[in-house]
Amino acid sequence: MAELLYRIGKFSARRGGKVIVAWLLVLGIAVGGFLIGFKGLATSFDVPNTASGKVVDELTEKLPDYAGASGTVVFQTKDGSVLDADQRAAISALVKDADSLPDVSKVVDPFATEAQRAQARQQVADGRTQLDAAAAQLDAGQAQLDAAKAQLQAAGAPTTALDVQQQTIDQGRAQLTEKRTELEQGSELLSLSDGIRVVSKDGSTALVNIAFTKPRLELSEDAKQAAIHHFESKPVDGVRVSFSTDIAQGVPQIVGVGEAVGVVFAAIVLVVVLGSIVAAALPLVTALFGVAVAALGSLAFSGVVDMASVTPVLAIMLGLAVGIDYSLFIVNRHRRQLLEGAEVRESIGLANGTSGNAVVFAGTTVVVALLALNVTGVPFLGLMGTVGAVAVILAVLIAVTLTPALLGLLGTRLLSRRARARIGTEQHSDPNVRPMRTWRAVLTVVVTAVVLLIVAIPALSMRVGLPDGSSEPVGSTTYDAFTETADAFGAGSTGPLLVTATVAGGVAEADVTAMQLRVAKTLADQHDVSAVAPIAVSKDRELLAFQVVPEEGPNAVSTEKLVNALRDLGPLDGGIRLGVSGQTAINQDISANLAAVLPLYLLVVVGLSLIIMILVFRSLLVPLIATGGFILSLFATYGAVTALFQWGWGADALGIHTGPVLSFLPVILVGILFGLAMDYQLFLASGMREAYVHGAPARLAVARGFRAGRTVVVAAALIMVSVFGGFVFSDSTMIRSFGFGLAFGVLVDAFAVRMLLMPALMHLLGRSAWWIPRWLDRILPNVDVEGAALERRHHA
Repeated sequence: MAELLYRIGKFSARRGGKVIVAWLLVLGIAVGGFLIGFKGLATSFDVPNTASGKVVDELTEKLPDYAGASGTVVFQTKDGSVLDADQRAAISALVKDADSLPDVSKVVDPFATEAQRAQARQQVADGRTQLDAAAAQLDAGQAQLDAAKAQLQAAGAPTTALDVQQQTIDQGRAQLTEKRTELEQGSELLSLSDGIRVVSKDGSTALVNIAFTKPRLELSEDAKQAAIHHFESKPVDGVRVSFSTDIAQGVPQIVGVGEAVGVVFAAIVLVVVLGSIVAAALPLVTALFGVAVAALGSLAFSGVVDMASVTPVLAIMLGLAVGIDYSLFIVNRHRRQLLEGAEVRESIGLANGTSGNAVVFAGTTVVVALLALNVTGVPFLGLMGTVGAVAVILAVLIAVTLTPALLGLLGTRLLSRRARARIGTEQHSDPNVRPMRTWRAVLTVVVTAVVLLIVAIPALSMRVGLPDGSSEPVGSTTYDAFTETADAFGAGSTGPLLVTATVAGGVAEADVTAMQLRVAKTLADQHDVSAVAPIAVSKDRELLAFQVVPEEGPNAVSTEKLVNALRDLGPLDGGIRLGVSGQTAINQDISANLAAVLPLYLLVVVGLSLIIMILVFRSLLVPLIATGGFILSLFATYGAVTALFQWGWGADALGIHTGPVLSFLPVILVGILFGLAMDYQLFLASGMREAYVHGAPARLAVARGFRAGRTVVVAAALIMVSVFGGFVFSDSTMIRSFGFGLAFGVLVDAFAVRMLLMPALMHLLGRSAWWIPRWLDRILPNVDVEGAALERRHHA
C-alpha cells in the first residue's frame, strides 16, 4: 500500500492539472445529480417491527382513517381574548375548504366538535328528564292498576283482565331500565373524556386536527406544505396560526454562522502549525471540496431513499473534520521533509506513502465503524452511516490525490519566505528526548481514569427519546404550537396516545357502548391518565379505538411509564387485547429499539477495529489499551451529554431545551468517536512502533513517538473540536447534540486518553506492549503503516 500511495503521490504531483480537472468533473457530476435527484428530506424516523407499528398495521386494515399521519393547526388570539364570532367563522371556513388538500382524509372543525359535545351533554340531561317523566307515568299507571286490582279483589271479581295492562307496564319498566343504562353509560363516557377539548376553556385557543391518508413516513413534504399554505393563505384578524411538528417540523439548516466560526478557528490552528497562510489554506480547500461532493452526492439520492434531515449534516461534519485532518497529516509531513532539504516531488511521494498510508488505515477504521451501523437493522441509521462512510472515503481519496496535486503546483511556495531560508538546516529527531518517570506514569493513569469515571456518572441516569415541539427553536411555528397547546389544554394534549382494543369475534351491536365504557374505565384507572374518549369502531366491531390523554407531555417519565403500563396490562377479561400507538408511543418504541441495538453495535465495531489494529500494530496489548481508553472516553461523553441536555447543566447559557437525550445519538457517537479515536491512536502509536522497530528501547520509543506525533495530533484534535463545536450553535436540538457530543468526545479522547492515559500505560507495559504470539506474527501480513520500508527504498 505504501509503495502504491508513493506512486500515486508522485503522479499527482507531476500531473496536478489533470488530477484537479478530474476532481472538478466529479464535483460537476455531483451537482448534476443534486439538481436532478433532490426531492427533499424526511423529518421523521422509523424503526421496523415495533409494537406501535403492529397497531398501525391493524388500523390500516380495519380503521384506515386512523392509520395515517395526523397533525394540529393551532389558532390563538394575539391578545388572549375570546375568539369572537367573526374569527370562529373565518377558521371554520378554512376548515371547510381544507378537505380538498392533497393526501388529507379529514379536517375537524373545533367549534362544530365542541358544539356536538355540548349537544351530547344536553341530550343526556334531556334524556334523564324524559326518562324521569316516563318513570313517573309508569309509577302513576302502576298505582291506578293496583287500585283497580284492589277494587276487583274487594268485590270478589277476578283480576285476570288487568294482567295485560300489568304486562305492558312491566315491559315499559324494562325498556326504561335499558334506556337508562345506555344513557348512564353514555354519560360516563362523556365524563371520562372531559379533559379532551379542542377549544380552550377561556375560548382563546382552538385546535384544528388534520388526518392524512398516508402514514407518517410516506407523507410527502408537498402535502405538509400544502396544508401550511392553506391555513396561512387567509389570515384571521387578531389571530396567529401555528403548526405542530407532525406538519411543520423544519429541516435543520445545513451550514450556519457557528459552523463558519468553527472553520475560521480551524484555519487559525492550521496557520500556527504549518507556518504559512498558503499551507493552511490547502487542507481547508480540499476539505471543503470533499464536503461539497459528499453533501451534493448524498442529496442526489433523496428521491430514491427516505433520507433523514440530519444525514447530510452528519456528512458535512465528518467531511470537514476528517478532510482537514487527513490533508494536514500529509501536508505537515511534506513540509517537514522540505525543511530538511528534500526534493519537492520526491517529498510529496514519500509523504503520501508514509502519512498517506496512515491516513488510509485511519480512514478505514472510521469507515468500518460507520458502515457497521447497518447491522443495527434500523434503516435510517444504516443510511446515515453509509453516507458518513462515503464522506470519509472521499476525504481519504482527496487527501492522497488532490492534496499531492496541489502540493506539486505550489512547490516550495508552500513554505513561508522565512522557512525557505532555513531549508536543509532543520533536524527531525530530538536527541534530548527521555522516557517519563514511572511514578508519573502511574499517577497519570490513576488520575485520568478517575476523572473520566466521575464525568461519566450522569450517564447512569440517561434517558433517550426523540425531540418534541418543545425542542424546536424558540419562536418557530412548531415551538409556538407546542407551548400554546400545552398552556391552553394541558401538557398531555401535545402527545395523546392512540389505544386499540381487539375483541375476538367482535362485539354485538347492542353491546358496543358497554364494551367502550368497560375498556375506557380500565384505561382511565391507570396512573397519569387525564382523559379517555372512544373515537372509532370497525365495521366488524372487532377493533375499538380510543384516545388517551396523559397528564404530562410526550417525553415525560410518567408518560413513558403509562405506555409501558398499558402494554403490561395483558388481555382483559374476555380476551380483549390492548395495543398502544400514536406519535408518543412510536417515538418511545424507536428509542427503546435503538437502545437495545447499542450493545450489539458496540461489539461489532470494537471487534472489527481490533482486527485492523492488531494487523497494523502487530500487537495484542496496544489494541486493547486503545479500546479500553475509548470506552472510558465514550462513557465520559455520555455523561457530559446527559448533564447538558437532560439535567440542564449549562443549558440556559447555550439556549438549549432540556429533555431526553436524542435516541440515536449514543449509537452514532460509538461509531464516529471510535473511528476518530483510532485515528489519533494510529498516528501516535505508529510513531512509537517506528522508533521501537528501529532499535530504541521500548520506553524511550514511547517518548520519541509521542514527541514526534503530538503536535500534529493536537492540531488535528483542535480542528475537529472547533468544526464539531460550531454545530452546537445550530437552531436544531438534534444537530446541537451531535455537535456537542462529537466535540466533547474528541476533546476527551484526544487529550485525556491518547495524550495522557495511553502513553502512560505504554510506558508501564514496556516491551510487553508489543508482544504478539509467534504463530500470529507469522501469518499476519506486514502492512508497514509507518512506511519504514518505503523510506529505505526511496530517499527524499
